Amino acid sequence: MEIASDGWEFWAHDAQLPPDGEWRVWLFMGGRGAGKTRAGAEWVRSRITEGARRIALIAPALNDAREVMIDGESGLAGLGPEADRPSYETSRRRLVWPCGAVAYVFSAEDRDSLRGPQFDTAWADEFAAWPDPQGVLDTLRPALRLGNDPRLMVTTTPRPIPALKRLIAADGTVVTHSASAENAANLAPGFIAAMEAAYGASRMGRQELGGELIEDPPGALWTRDGVEAAFAARPADFDRIVVAVDPPASANANSDECGIVVAGAAGEGAARTAFILADRSFGPASPSAWAGVVAQAFESFEADAVIAEANQGGDMVASVLKAAAPDLPVTLVRASRGKRTRAEPVAALYTAGRVRHAGRFPALEDQMCSFGAPDGPRTSPDRVDALVWAVSSLLLKSAGTPRLRAL
Repeated sequence: MEIASDGWEFWAHDAQLPPDGEWRVWLFMGGRGAGKTRAGAEWVRSRITEGARRIALIAPALNDAREVMIDGESGLAGLGPEADRPSYETSRRRLVWPCGAVAYVFSAEDRDSLRGPQFDTAWADEFAAWPDPQGVLDTLRPALRLGNDPRLMVTTTPRPIPALKRLIAADGTVVTHSASAENAANLAPGFIAAMEAAYGASRMGRQELGGELIEDPPGALWTRDGVEAAFAARPADFDRIVVAVDPPASANANSDECGIVVAGAAGEGAARTAFILADRSFGPASPSAWAGVVAQAFESFEADAVIAEANQGGDMVASVLKAAAPDLPVTLVRASRGKRTRAEPVAALYTAGRVRHAGRFPALEDQMCSFGAPDGPRTSPDRVDALVWAVSSLLLKSAGTPRLRAL
């Protein structure tokens, strides 16, 4: 049974259409709102029309697959004539089409779930945001072994991570590229203008709107290779765990994020090492909202202290945290030096191998690898600030350490 065409190939822009020729992987890199999801969903439909019957859908997390790839505005569930649309079986995490095609949903957080199944088609969404993109890809590719022409489509906003660079350079990969502006007709009025006003020609704007793969900017304190080298398995025990907070100065739609980073330390002397355990930063957020997230992180990680910057808000920061959890042990820190000056000793600890990441934190990594660069983002580096406070409290005890005041 063929799925009826709705003229997609006539009004889609070039980057959204499958390239001609022989290829195994189609990598579509685009800015936010560039039409990547629609392109992926339409490609899956076209593969089904051509006879594909076993499809893998891989997203950063299971919720992303359901909310974006399936039920989103451009997702699979809403495309094509109603009689030909798939139904979702929640208990089995799969989409079933009337023609017999089945698409199974996977989370990139669980690479081993891809061991065993086999497919003739796969669509991988937001590849650069996966926790372990290379590991998941290495597990997925052997599963693409059905039919005469198994193929993979990867849709992502680019980040200069090693896995994406290797994929671009791999034999059998073809790449298309689209900026957000190319899909302006399908976006909210004023979206492009507002984003360009906020990010302009900055590195962040070129990546998030232009869909460009931007290498490490000169002047940044961290590099992708350096962050990549910092990944390590989490030790069994820590002698101290802290939740560091860089609260925003305001609580409105235009306020900065609240930086919230969890870190633990183990070892003694020169061998003492800090491990970044979680990045719970978010925003914009009201004081009660970010204080609640901090209290939750403190409890779930069984932390020993909360380290909170008090330059913005003073003692009110402690009051907000105590309102969320009265017994929260809060230590206020006040910065007497600039952000870069405070961050340099922490960056040096990374170089010395004394700070490790026990997971992938894409937003934090992006901010680290643009921090200090002349063309870095215009927004406040709240995640990096929280990271610096966390590592400083665990590893730096010299006279240059920011002033601490326990409450």
